[in-house]
Amino acid sequence: MDTLIEPMKFLVSGTQIPPIYLMVVGFIVGILGGFFGVGGSFLAGPALFAMGMRMNFVVGTDLCHIVGKSIVAAGKHRTLGNVDFKLGMYMVLGTIPGAELGAQIIQRLKKLHNVDTVVGIGFIIVLISISALVGWESWKTLKKHKQSSKQTKKDVSVLEHVAKKVHGYHLPPMISLPASGVEQVSIWAILVIAFVGGLFSGFLGGGAGYIRMPMMVFLLGVPTHVAVGTDLFEIIISAGYGTLTHAIKGNVDIMVALVMHTGAAVGAQIGATLTEFFQGPRIRLAFVPLPILGAALVVYSLLTGHHIK
Repeated sequence: MDTLIEPMKFLVSGTQIPPIYLMVVGFIVGILGGFFGVGGSFLAGPALFAMGMRMNFVVGTDLCHIVGKSIVAAGKHRTLGNVDFKLGMYMVLGTIPGAELGAQIIQRLKKLHNVDTVVGIGFIIVLISISALVGWESWKTLKKHKQSSKQTKKDVSVLEHVAKKVHGYHLPPMISLPASGVEQVSIWAILVIAFVGGLFSGFLGGGAGYIRMPMMVFLLGVPTHVAVGTDLFEIIISAGYGTLTHAIKGNVDIMVALVMHTGAAVGAQIGATLTEFFQGPRIRLAFVPLPILGAALVVYSLLTGHHIK
């Protein structure tokens, strides 16, 4: 037990972190990933950064750990019928170029010796913005449901008009997504969403589900449960590619990722099962404080000039 509590030196990144800390972080991220369909980098990344890991290793190592966790969570969601494989495969086509561009930006920042500050500020801006948008939308949607005389369990967002506008752009080729309940949408809309998600994945680490899951719900009109499962399936492929390109660039500490996965594998199954007991708007509302927590960790590290030890 003492070996789990005492700081362990991870040679690749040169960081000393107690294994129990990594297991607990992995377990929490696993639950959140299975429940919200996100890689959990909004917490895992800041948690690693707070322990003294350089941002380039944070990004690459977080991607590596997320691959294994997403395999477990996506498998559970598949049995629950929450994965649109057709949508997931199309999104991979846009995610990989975006992830490569993000990784190249990280390499450029490494050479300029300001990777921690730039990526840290990027984390803060993105996480707070996503939290604010999802929080506003979820609150308005739940309020609308309460005011309605007819109660329904259908996953409808107050931003459904945005998805209808996206569906209205008939830019060929057009495809249908029966598993997501989408009759017709331009493949270019899917590719743009995927590219943006991939860019954030390669630049900030993780599967970027905190970007992609809300975009699938708000822009494509995909039900939250299906967006969660599909995003996890897509993360397996995109984060796998991101891990490979960052490993080639020397940004992955595989031992840190493996220790985190011991907790994440258990948490992912628990999180995926919990989605069956909550409606879409409530899942999105519960998501709101999590990016803020991740942003707070990064703010602490940047403002104090040191990391949590």
